[in-house]
Amino acid sequence: MSRTSRAYAAVDLGASSGRVMVGRVGPGTLELTEAHRFVNRPVRVPEGLRWDVLGLYAGVLDGLRAAGAVDSVGIDSWAVDYGLLDGDGALLGNPVHYRDARTEGVAEKVWASVPAAELYAATGSQYAPFNTLHQLKAAQGTRQLAAAQRLLLIPDLLTYWLTGEAGTELTNASTTQLIDPRTRDWAHDIARRLDIDLGLFAPLRQPGDPAGVLRAEVLAETGLTGPVPVTTVGSHDTASAVAAVPAVGERFAYICTGTWSLAGLELAAPVLSEASRAADFTNELGLDGTVRYLRNIMGLWLLQECVRAWGDPDLGALLRAAAEAPGLRSVVDAEDAGFLAPGRMPERIAEACRGSGQPVPRTPGAVTRCVLDSLALAHRRAVADARRLTGHGVDVVHIVGGGARNTLLCQLTADACGLPVVAGPAEAAALGNVLVQARAHGLVGDRADMRRLLARTQPLTHYEPSGDAAAWDAAEDRLAAAR
Repeated sequence: MSRTSRAYAAVDLGASSGRVMVGRVGPGTLELTEAHRFVNRPVRVPEGLRWDVLGLYAGVLDGLRAAGAVDSVGIDSWAVDYGLLDGDGALLGNPVHYRDARTEGVAEKVWASVPAAELYAATGSQYAPFNTLHQLKAAQGTRQLAAAQRLLLIPDLLTYWLTGEAGTELTNASTTQLIDPRTRDWAHDIARRLDIDLGLFAPLRQPGDPAGVLRAEVLAETGLTGPVPVTTVGSHDTASAVAAVPAVGERFAYICTGTWSLAGLELAAPVLSEASRAADFTNELGLDGTVRYLRNIMGLWLLQECVRAWGDPDLGALLRAAAEAPGLRSVVDAEDAGFLAPGRMPERIAEACRGSGQPVPRTPGAVTRCVLDSLALAHRRAVADARRLTGHGVDVVHIVGGGARNTLLCQLTADACGLPVVAGPAEAAALGNVLVQARAHGLVGDRADMRRLLARTQPLTHYEPSGDAAAWDAAEDRLAAAR
């Protein structure tokens, strides 16, 4: 293994912001600094909700300029969305946002050709209205799709613009509902029956594979001196975040928190049972042949939308008010697709509480406590269900991502799960991105080596469970009665 310290640029794009981070990796060292952060603001145009992908790319270029000399670049982002290119490699319109309404009612059309149970047995993907498969079915018959010669998922699209080389990274491809998690290849029969052209996708790449070098025009734009390689990382941000869970051993659950909460286990093989499908678990692919067995929970999106509706009040004051509010007075189902669309979130939470016969939270502090209690309850349910469905032992829950900074949410999750919680790192996706690049260049070893390095170098906060488990049982019973 090389003993030379190196610098890696991690482009990490979330649903509300993007950032370019610089990770410096050496013998026993791992440091992360922010080079540039920029807003990711979707735009509603007459045809629907779209991503400003050119603005994102400009933010990436600005970030690489600010990063300075680096030994490699890696890109991760949210999943499922894509750009379409014509035969000349030009983008055919702005990518559609996964919260766009175009996939409403599409699942029933899919299930008419491939029943839901059969689709799950073949792909291991939980039902979500925005899965790439549903987006492609919604797009069938459009001029844009008919004109497309190439489909690139968002991080692959940006990699293509940086390098001129096209590929489809596997961990992100596994969120499309078009990958067989057993073979780690395309589900050809499913695509054929749904008339989806897999030839639109570029060849599959694995984390650690080379993805080209920065084009001369990119070097000129950023001031970097070439050649600068681009390395394929776990380009689904959750795959990179799970790679950065600082766990010791295998008896852990993880919760990747941010706009979404992704709660589950790291397994050696997919779980494709009907019970798993009924419990809304998905089998996404991870590093080194692993499976990210997890449930998608609405996450801090609920609070983000409330804060936006309230005019962006001070978050610290809001969380202090939530900590002082009575706990578990009212809870909502944080997995309810009714919370997926933007807008009117405080009113929709109030309506859900009223509809289930619970007290309606009247103040921002009370609404915030309702949201955090509800998320902790959903985390509890996901961890318990994952253990039940797999028989996998769990001694500790690791919370990574932005929610690791939310001390109230972390403590409530420990209380709800009845398990110790280790919170951090908050920038897990960027760290996982950096570590896969460093591993590809020989600076770190296997996943266990990566995790030991994280545990030694990153600040972590420990929470012990407290309170009354019966109160969480009662809150769960209230939700179950309202479903």
